[in-house]
Amino acid sequence: MYSRILVPVDGSETSKLGLAEAIRLARALHACIRLIHVVDIGVLMSSEAAAVSYDIFIDGLRVGGKALLEEAAAQVSKAGIEVDTALLDAWDTGVGECIVQKAREYPADLIVCGTHGRRGVRRLLMGSDAEYIVRHSPVPVLLVRAPDVAKPA
Repeated sequence: MYSRILVPVDGSETSKLGLAEAIRLARALHACIRLIHVVDIGVLMSSEAAAVSYDIFIDGLRVGGKALLEEAAAQVSKAGIEVDTALLDAWDTGVGECIVQKAREYPADLIVCGTHGRRGVRRLLMGSDAEYIVRHSPVPVLLVRAPDVAKPA
């Protein structure tokens, strides 16, 4: 069924939930996991980055991404699952596009990723990597949402 699961990680709570679900699946299916972190070079367009040397800023993003991958890989290994990692730069593509491209190259059987589940104007303004992945992925995608924080009374 699924023997190679691709899991993008970014350190967010929803990303951690996606990783936990991927670990449960991989354990049940005797699958391996490839963790990827995409360094979004597009953030250099922000005003905060303008005052900082691009090289220093990009190196900082890579160091943070590598640390995230190492922490996630340790969690997967502790669960007894074969794991490898890839740190990617998104120079001229979006994060979602980069993930879909790597799913083809790996080749993944399944992508498991966390999503914030944004809707409406928030999604339009902030974009949705998860939506891009679902629309363009060559393989099935499992989206893991965080539980709603606001519960009806």
